[in-house]
Amino acid sequence: MSKFINSPFVQELSKITFRLYDHGWDERNGGNVSYRLTEEEVTPYEDTKKVLKTIPIDFDGKDLAGMYFLVTGTGRYFKNVIDFPERDAGLVRIADDGKSVDLLWGFNDGGRPTSEFPTHLMGHKTRLKMNPDQRVIMHCHPTNLIAMTFTQKLDEREITRILWKMQTESLVVFPEGVGILPWMVPGTTTIGEATAAKLEHFGSVIWPQHGLFASGSSIDEAFGLIETIEKAAQIWSIIQQQGGKIEQTITDKDLSDLAKAFHVTPREGYLDV
Repeated sequence: MSKFINSPFVQELSKITFRLYDHGWDERNGGNVSYRLTEEEVTPYEDTKKVLKTIPIDFDGKDLAGMYFLVTGTGRYFKNVIDFPERDAGLVRIADDGKSVDLLWGFNDGGRPTSEFPTHLMGHKTRLKMNPDQRVIMHCHPTNLIAMTFTQKLDEREITRILWKMQTESLVVFPEGVGILPWMVPGTTTIGEATAAKLEHFGSVIWPQHGLFASGSSIDEAFGLIETIEKAAQIWSIIQQQGGKIEQTITDKDLSDLAKAFHVTPREGYLDV
């Protein structure tokens, strides 16, 4: 049997973590990714059948018992995952009691899942209720989006409208808008619960002065959502650098027509039409 390190799942995680770093969105040990795998995807690999150790988690994951997650490690630099995936990532299975995970592969230097793993699990749990194909949670630090949280009111409707109007693609990719939390201490149950509550309504959640938490049914979908939101924020930032005066824009009527053409439904009350 092939070793799990050569699986398409580890390869995907290795590539995307480097791309997140290369975009400047995951400096140092900033950012984390979790990727839900199925039992059918894991069991063909002989080196995932033995429990290497049991790691307690600060979350009641009983509803996710038996699920497998490929997750980045705490304190690990995203630029290194592509070269050392078996050190900087691990495959875990949620234990039956939901209070710990069984490490099946990876973290071969004694590491453990990201400190944000409970928040990831809360997010997966919430999104799975709405989409059984939910697979990926990504947290990163997109530069221009973070900058917006210093200068704009943390109003979900207003920031969503700004991002929608920065490029035609935005409304199509995230018609539900973006969720926003107040500033909160990361790595806590409190921010995990608040993020999960927002994920009932949005595919992504802004953590002000910190970063973005995004979900998706695949690596590409979650990464593409982040790319699109950050690109819109970058365009807005460039407009401000050019003086902030807008001569023409995408109107609310334009956005309504766009939604009809692409068969998406904008969040109710967000368009003035």
